[in-house]
Amino acid sequence: MKNKTLNRIYKIARPHLKIIILVSFLSLLVSVGEIVKPYIIEIAIDDFLSKGIYEKGAITLGVLGGIYIGVVIIGNVIDFLATIITNRMGEEVIYTIRNKLFRFTQYANISFHDVTSAGKLFVRLTNDVEDISLLFKDVVATIFKDILLIIALGAMMFYLNAKIAFSSLIIVIPLVLLSSISLTIILNKMYDYSKVIRTNLNTFFAESIYGAKIIKIFNIQKEKQKECENLTQRFRDARVPTGTIESLLPAIMTILENLGIAIIVTICTYNLFGINLEVGIIYVFVTYIKQLFEPITRIVENVEIVQEAVVSINKIYDILDQKQYLEDFEKGIELKNIKGEIEFKNVWFAYKDEDWVLKDISFKIAPRRNNSISSERQVLGKTTITNLVNRFYEIQKGEILIDGINIKDINLRSLRNHIGTVLQDPFIFALSIKDNIKLNKNLSDEDVCEAIEMASADEFIYSLKNRNL
Repeated sequence: MKNKTLNRIYKIARPHLKIIILVSFLSLLVSVGEIVKPYIIEIAIDDFLSKGIYEKGAITLGVLGGIYIGVVIIGNVIDFLATIITNRMGEEVIYTIRNKLFRFTQYANISFHDVTSAGKLFVRLTNDVEDISLLFKDVVATIFKDILLIIALGAMMFYLNAKIAFSSLIIVIPLVLLSSISLTIILNKMYDYSKVIRTNLNTFFAESIYGAKIIKIFNIQKEKQKECENLTQRFRDARVPTGTIESLLPAIMTILENLGIAIIVTICTYNLFGINLEVGIIYVFVTYIKQLFEPITRIVENVEIVQEAVVSINKIYDILDQKQYLEDFEKGIELKNIKGEIEFKNVWFAYKDEDWVLKDISFKIAPRRNNSISSERQVLGKTTITNLVNRFYEIQKGEILIDGINIKDINLRSLRNHIGTVLQDPFIFALSIKDNIKLNKNLSDEDVCEAIEMASADEFIYSLKNRNL
């Protein structure tokens, strides 16, 4: 994993480090309980049941049973608390990243939206953010517990009998590492490919729904349906082999787990290496081997979550790191007592390189005057002029002045508050008519009605049954 990716993961995790440390401590307690439970049963078998006694001093089988039940209850309660904490952390991650990404899209200039499709941004705000949250909900909740449990179980096995621990693990562990690493490398490549296809598919869906009118106007429903079928087929073809490999991993782990148990049973049955264990110790070893493979299998199964989260983190931060697109709404002159004179002085502008849309354009619009710009040629840039007055784009040469002030020196929010723009393609939010008119501005109902009448829309709007004014 590249340093840049690790830094990005750390940037997300840093506000939650205290919670991660707490979860790690709780996981340590759960791991201790998992180790203690088989050991309690070993004592009951070897010290009591095999000798036909039910009490040994102050300790009885009932006391051991009570301790065992207590360990089970405490372990489950701690595990439950750790899961709640990590779920909450995952939701906080969603909240933070989604708001940060949405804020970026709102404060990014129009140039950013020209080069970044709305469908792709939609995928980043939904699917990719969810993928990252799974990393914190599912993986963080178990990874520390699993690693600690593997270490603790291995250490306990060597403590009980180093020979049998070494004999069983020396064969099994290399096979586990070989199979898991090999399949993980293959899966990583599959995840990368399927992630790209999924992004393309989701982008296609978002754009096709948003552009439904264009699709109908040009009567290309069949072509879009064929494109949809091709994309979904590619996604299916990418996911089927991935699912096969994912199913293969747990099967291999189960085989290796039983191989480890078979080695222990064989050694103890034939007293190999001079090993002669009591029944309770054999039970502990068999249980520890089974417990050892549970976290290993879980870690391997979490590879997909980690891989998809890493890809999503990189895709999101590839957007967030493009600071050059952000507009500054803080600095600049606040417009007061504006008259409304607009002047273009030797303005040159191109959307890309030197493909000029405006070449050395100069004109002046006097205050309180109605002016129109028209041309038979699209290249004149009527829409472009409107965009430049709003500073949606920055000009390459010349000056644009409002009341003699260069618009580059004017506060962006103040500038746009004093300019009313009617778009060629109107957009209505999924809100009431009143909310669409107010757009979060602190306007009274009287102001709304006045705006409706000024736009000569009163007859149309008041005729609507569900106008919600």
